[in-house]
Amino acid sequence: MPVFRIRATFGTARGMRIVFNVEAGITRDDTSGAGPRVRARRLSAGKTGGVNPENVVWIFGAGRTGSTWLAAMMGEMEGYDVWFEPWVGMLFDPDRLRLGDRKGKHFIFSPRYRDTWLKNIRSLVLDGAQVRYPEMSSEGYLVIKEPGGAVGAPLLMEALPESRMILLVRDPRDVVASWMDALKEGGWRAGRGREETSSPTTILNKRATSYLHSVGNAKRTYDAYEGCKVLVRYEELRADTLGTMKRIYETLGIPVDGGSLAKAVEKHSWDNIPEEEKGEGRFYRKATPGSWREDLTTEQVETVEKITAPLLKELYPY
Repeated sequence: MPVFRIRATFGTARGMRIVFNVEAGITRDDTSGAGPRVRARRLSAGKTGGVNPENVVWIFGAGRTGSTWLAAMMGEMEGYDVWFEPWVGMLFDPDRLRLGDRKGKHFIFSPRYRDTWLKNIRSLVLDGAQVRYPEMSSEGYLVIKEPGGAVGAPLLMEALPESRMILLVRDPRDVVASWMDALKEGGWRAGRGREETSSPTTILNKRATSYLHSVGNAKRTYDAYEGCKVLVRYEELRADTLGTMKRIYETLGIPVDGGSLAKAVEKHSWDNIPEEEKGEGRFYRKATPGSWREDLTTEQVETVEKITAPLLKELYPY
C-alpha cells in the first residue's frame, strides 16, 4: 500500500510557526468476494474494545411499522441497549449520492477508495455508539433502531458486515394510513414541520414514495446480505408476538431467556398501553392490520398500490 508523507509549515498572525506532519494511506477495494468476517477484519484496521460490532442488531424498514415497539421489547432484555434512531443511514443513501454514476477519484465515495471510506463509515457508527454507551461490555447487544435511515442500509451493512439485521415491514397501505392520521390537524405529528401544510394527496404520495425508497433499499440489502438476518412482518408480530420474538432471536443466533422474553412482551403489549394514549391522532393508534380498508378511499388505495407495487407484489401478494 503506497503511503504519502506530507510536511507543511504555516505562519500565523503572531509569528508562530505550526508544522503539520501527515501520513495518508491510499487503499483500494480488494475485499470483494471475501466473507463477512474477512471483510470485517480488514475494515476494523486493528481496533479492539468498545461496542462489539458482532453484537450490533440493526432494525431497518420504515416509520410506522412497529419499530419502536420491537426495539422496546428487545431493550428490556438484560445486557441490551437501544440506540434510538441515529439517522446515520440518511448520510449514506446510495441513490441520493448517485454512487452508480459518480466514479471519479475526486468524489469522496470514489469506488477506487472504497476500503477507505467504508472504514470511515464503520468508525462513525462504532465510535458514536461507544461514546453513548461507554459501559457496554463486549458481550452486550446494541439494537440500532434505524427505520428513517434504512435508505443507507446498503453501505451500513457493507461497512459492518458482521453485524445482524432485522428487516421489519408492514403493509404500505396501513403505513400510509397511519401517517395520514398522524399529520392531520390534531394528530401527534401535526405542527412539527412543513408537511402538515400540504394537501392530503401530496402527503399520501410523499409517504408512499418514502416507503418504497426506504424499504426497497433495505430489502435489496437483506437479499444480498450474507450474515445473520431475519425478515419480520408487523402483522406476524401482532398475531403472535412471543412466537415471533423467539423466531427473531433464534434466526439471528442470539441466545435468549424465554422467561425474560415473555415478561418483556407482556410489559409492552397493546393491552398495557394506557387507554388515554391510544386512539385516532395518537402515536399508538389502532395496531389493527388491514384497517387501511376503512382509513383510505378507493382512490388513495389505488395510488399507494401503484407507487409501492414492486414491494407489495413481493411482500404482500395476497
